Amino acid sequence: MALARLLDEIAACRACAGDFPHAPRPVVRVSPETRILIAGQAPGRRVHESGLPFDDPSGDRLRGWMGLDRATFYGDDRVGVAAMAFCFPGTNPTGGDYPPPRRCAELWRERLMAELPNVELTLLVGSYAQAWALKTRRPLGETVRDWRAYLPEALVLPHPSWRNTAWLKRNPWFEAEVTPYLQERVQEILTADR
Repeated sequence: MALARLLDEIAACRACAGDFPHAPRPVVRVSPETRILIAGQAPGRRVHESGLPFDDPSGDRLRGWMGLDRATFYGDDRVGVAAMAFCFPGTNPTGGDYPPPRRCAELWRERLMAELPNVELTLLVGSYAQAWALKTRRPLGETVRDWRAYLPEALVLPHPSWRNTAWLKRNPWFEAEVTPYLQERVQEILTADR
C-alpha cells in the first residue's frame, strides 16, 4: 500500500520543526476511496490539538455548505482532507494564523495526489489553496466569483472561518448559487456507487 506508507511518512515529518513554537503534528485524512478532497490552507489551533481536520467552527460551516453531517464527513472514506500544509503554522500577533509554509506542499502535494487517483472533486478552500492549485494569485472574491470556470474537477470556496462572515454577507450569491451546487455534487458523488 503506497498510500499507507506515504501517510506514515507524512505523519513522521518534522521538516518545519524549527519554524514553529510548537511540535509539528501533521493532520491529513485520506484513503484510496477518497472521491471528494478538501484542500484547505493549514490546520488551525483546535485541529492541531485534536488531530481531526476541520474540527472547529470552520468545519461546522464547511459541512453545512457541503450538506454533510459530522458522522458522514468523518466516517465516509470517500471524503478526504489534505490541506496545503499539514501542520498548524501558529498564530500571528494580529490574531490570525500564519500562512501555510510552502515547504509542506512542495514536499508532499505531488506525491500525495499521485496516490489519490479516484478524486472527482477537489474543494479549494481559501486563497492559499487556490493559488497553489490554480497556479495564479488573484483576489479571493474574483476567483470565487468565477467558480464555474474550474468545474467539474475543482470548486473554489472562501475559507469558512468566522473571519469571512462579512464577505459572505456582502456576497449573498455564494450561498444562493455555490452552496446548492456543492450540496448536489457531493450527493451525486456519494450516492453514485451505492
